Amino acid sequence: MSTDSGPLASATWRQGWYALAQSCPSPNFGPRPPKACIDLIVVHSISLPPGVYGGSEVQALFTNQLDWDAHPYYQTIRAIEVSAHFFITRQGKLWQFVSCDDRAWHAGVSTYRGRDNCNDDSIGIELEGLEGDTFEAAQYLALADLASQIGQRYPIAHIAGHEDVAAGRKQDPGPGFDWGTLRTALNPLLQNFLPPHTK
Repeated sequence: MSTDSGPLASATWRQGWYALAQSCPSPNFGPRPPKACIDLIVVHSISLPPGVYGGSEVQALFTNQLDWDAHPYYQTIRAIEVSAHFFITRQGKLWQFVSCDDRAWHAGVSTYRGRDNCNDDSIGIELEGLEGDTFEAAQYLALADLASQIGQRYPIAHIAGHEDVAAGRKQDPGPGFDWGTLRTALNPLLQNFLPPHTK
């Protein structure tokens, strides 16, 4: 499912946890199907409440600790149980909630590269942001570096937005996300794995 290559890789990853991310374990995960090929990275955006940045609400949501009565918007998502593998703040700080060896609950009903149920064989990365809003340079750099690190451990062959794997149902990261900026920052080995519409 995953591979380590040498002492550097072993020091960077431990059982699917990335050493340079702030660990915040979520209960919202499960095992991947047997022989799942983890070859897809799904890019999302999230902010709670929508358009409000800098708080700890996303971390609270992914760990089932969000105060549903703290904001009217939260009533629309009350009691949902979701998670992503990673979350990148506006400042580029990296959080991890689920081991990449496990199945996080981020993509929902989805299909991509001829396969359904993208949670089974993907790694979900949330960016602090809003559909239609722009993202920060620090986030692109953090995302590109993280994708490179993931690509050294897992056989990544596709990078897509949530909007690509759940077309018509989801719109994130949205038109404010600059795929060209990500392409420029990415390791050249990963640049060809972006969605066709971004070329």
